[in-house]
Amino acid sequence: MINDILKDAKSRMQKSIEALSAEMAKIRTGRAHPSLLEHITVSYYGSDTPLQQLANVNVVDARTLGIMAYDKGSISDIEKAIMNANLGLNPVTAGEVIRVPLPPLTEERRKDLIKIVKGEAEMARVAIRNIRRDAITSCKELVKEKMITEDEERKAEEDIQKMTDQQIAVIDKNLGHKEAEMLEI
Repeated sequence: MINDILKDAKSRMQKSIEALSAEMAKIRTGRAHPSLLEHITVSYYGSDTPLQQLANVNVVDARTLGIMAYDKGSISDIEKAIMNANLGLNPVTAGEVIRVPLPPLTEERRKDLIKIVKGEAEMARVAIRNIRRDAITSCKELVKEKMITEDEERKAEEDIQKMTDQQIAVIDKNLGHKEAEMLEI
């Protein structure tokens, strides 16, 4: 019983951290990285299609992404989708290749992005704490139903708290890395 609650809490906490990592990857730093365009969908023959299914995205240099469309007819659609994504990027088409130069980040924009990253990290911390609360509530219900003793409940709560502290430390570490990466010029 308790092991099931702990396993469920741990897997849910891992998913929260994975979601945070995915959100942080979307927030651009000064460097070009293909993950900046992962969430973009392109209107292709009337249906929204992820960019990865329509083109190969690679890094040309530190500040430029290159996009090679599999279908030459989709180049203008891809270009429109990137412009409409509100990333502050202006793609340039050069024949069959779309180049996406990343403008250098201003100090003010870096600070704004750091605020966004901190907000995402705080949302992940809240999610972890909610998972902790759910797990502890489940343990209390087991005590009420006399399926476990109060000592077992106390031990389980300590384990849940340790797991929570570990996951929050992971979030803080990821936040520190992302901040350092964003402040890098």
